[in-house]
Amino acid sequence: MRRVLQQLKKANIDYQLIEPNDRIAIGISGGKDSTVLLYALHEFKKMRIVPFDIVPIHLKLGFPDMDMSPMVSWCDSLGTPLVMVDTDVYEILKLHPQPSGKLPCSLCSKFKKGYVIDEAKKLGCNKIAFAHHGDDAIETVFLNMIYGGRIATFKPKMYMSRTDVHFIRPLLYVYESDIVATVEQCNLPVVTSTCPNDKHTQREVMKDLIKSIKDDFPSAKHNLLSMLSNDKQVDLWSPIRKNGEEMDE
Repeated sequence: MRRVLQQLKKANIDYQLIEPNDRIAIGISGGKDSTVLLYALHEFKKMRIVPFDIVPIHLKLGFPDMDMSPMVSWCDSLGTPLVMVDTDVYEILKLHPQPSGKLPCSLCSKFKKGYVIDEAKKLGCNKIAFAHHGDDAIETVFLNMIYGGRIATFKPKMYMSRTDVHFIRPLLYVYESDIVATVEQCNLPVVTSTCPNDKHTQREVMKDLIKSIKDDFPSAKHNLLSMLSNDKQVDLWSPIRKNGEEMDE
């Protein structure tokens, strides 16, 4: 947990993610990433570096046999009761399958974002924290390059003007290996996802690809994450039109 907190503090300094008197909703899936995010913010709050409140929120998507009772009990023990939100996401997803028969992940993501924003606003939260970590950021770059033809990843902090809420990602400097170690060392509860698509997505393919790169080139672990904030070393092509103006995408 010490390393996670160090990286969280660094991210907060670099991007001003947490500010005085913030009320931060935390999306809790039950998995290791969001569990560590909640615990890290809970410990960070106790340091009294900046005053803020946290509100953990779990969306009941409707996947069968999801038992969140261990997470509910743990959140109660932290003094941060888990807000449970009923949804009909799974029933809607089953009505719109992909040609392969799988559930549409992109549609699920949109529904989840909408539900958590609505609930956060009801609870008086001005920010929503997601548990995306450094490896997620790198995987997103590869997904966008291979499937989207662009070099991009998610932002550490993003303002949604339509809903007047900020999204923040306090774990963006944290490696997945540190999250796994924290769960084991701190004996944190983790609820296994029962989503039919779990471990069968394009992101999992990218995860395997990046692992093979890191295995062959150990320096890639640090450099792939460092490149995301190395804006002074960006050197890409900029096609121009005959009139000298840069070509629009």
